[in-house]
Amino acid sequence: MLMPVQSDIHQDISKPEYITQGFITFLRKMGVEVPISASITFFQSLAYVTITNRDDVYWAGRSTLVRSPEDIPAYDDAFHAFWEDYIVLGEEKTQIIKEMTLAIDNDNYENDDLTDTSQEGELIPLKYSRSEILRKKDFANYNDDELSEAYELMKSIRLIGSTQKSRRVSSVARHNKTPDLRGIIRASFRTAGEPIERYFMQKNDKARRIVFLLDVSGSMEVYARALLRFIQAAIISRRRVEAFTIGTRLTRVTHELSNRDLDKAMHITSESITDWSGGTRLGETIGEFLNLWGQRGMARGATVVILSDGWDRGKSEVMDEQMARLKRISHNIIWINPLKVSPGYEPLAQGMAAALPYIDEFIEGHSLESLIELAEILTE
Repeated sequence: MLMPVQSDIHQDISKPEYITQGFITFLRKMGVEVPISASITFFQSLAYVTITNRDDVYWAGRSTLVRSPEDIPAYDDAFHAFWEDYIVLGEEKTQIIKEMTLAIDNDNYENDDLTDTSQEGELIPLKYSRSEILRKKDFANYNDDELSEAYELMKSIRLIGSTQKSRRVSSVARHNKTPDLRGIIRASFRTAGEPIERYFMQKNDKARRIVFLLDVSGSMEVYARALLRFIQAAIISRRRVEAFTIGTRLTRVTHELSNRDLDKAMHITSESITDWSGGTRLGETIGEFLNLWGQRGMARGATVVILSDGWDRGKSEVMDEQMARLKRISHNIIWINPLKVSPGYEPLAQGMAAALPYIDEFIEGHSLESLIELAEILTE
C-alpha cells in the first residue's frame, strides 16, 4: 500500500533515499528505463560513496542505472539537471530544495486514498517490494524474520536440473525406436517360437542427481544458516538431491533435511552436525565424501555443488588431488562462494586457488539472487 509522505522544502539528503527517489524520477522522465532492481542497487551503492561529492554520486549511478551505452547522454543530462537545479551544498549540510510527495510502499499504512491531488509537489511512486529487497540483500545481514521470509522465496526457486539417460527402458509403439529383443522373444513363446509381434523400446531420461557439499566452518557461519535452508527447500521439492556438510568432518544430512517442517528440519540437522562453526579441512572432507559415497556412485554423473568460501587449513596438494578425483567422476562442479561478491575479490585462499582449475561454474552465493542464478545454470 502506498503511503504519502510530504517532504520539507529543505530536505537533508544525508540519507541516500532522497537522492534515489528524486534522481530516478528524472531518469525515467528522460526516457531511461530503470527497473526496481537497479534502483535498489543504486540506493545500496550510495552507502559506499561520499554523498555530497558530485563525482561519487555520478559514477555510483552510472555504474548501476545505465544499462546500455545509448542511455549515457540521457543519464548525463538528467544527472546535471537534478544536481544543479535541486541540490544545494550548504555549509552545514546538503539540502534538496524541491518539495515533493513521496509514495512509499508500506503495508502497515491504513490510508489508501491517494486520489487527492491537492497536495503541492510531485507524486513519485516508489514501490520497493519486500521480496525485491530480500533478493539482493546479503545473507550475512539477515535477521531471523528475514530468514523465514527468504525461506518462503527459496521454495519457489525450482532446481529442475539437467537429465541423463537411465538404464531403464520403456516399451513404445513407434517403429523408429530401438527393437526390444527381450520383448520380441517373450512374445514368441506364445506363437510357437515365431517372432510375429514386434516390440520397440526407448531409454528413459531421469533427473540428474544434485549433490550439495556445504561448508559449515566458522568463516561460513553467517552464510551457512541461509544456505542450509535453501538446500532443505531443494530436497523437499526435487527428487535425487543429496546433502552433506563439510568442515573438519563429513556429515550426511539428506534425511534430516527431508522433514517438511522447517523448524524440525533445522533442529535435527543442527544436532547431527558436530563441527558447526569449527575449523576447515576441505580437501580431506571432500576426499572422505569420495571414499564413502562418491566412488560408490552418488557423485558419478552428478552435478556437485560446493558451497564454501574456500578457506582450507589442510594442504593444497590434498585439495588438488581430491578435486581432480571429483572432476573425473562427476558431470560438472559448481562452486558457490559468498565472498566472490566483494569488490576486488580474487580466489587467493589456499583451498579456493587449488580447486579453481576443476570448477565448471564459479558464482556468488551471498543472496537469493545468486541462488536464482544457480537454478538457471542447473537447467542449462
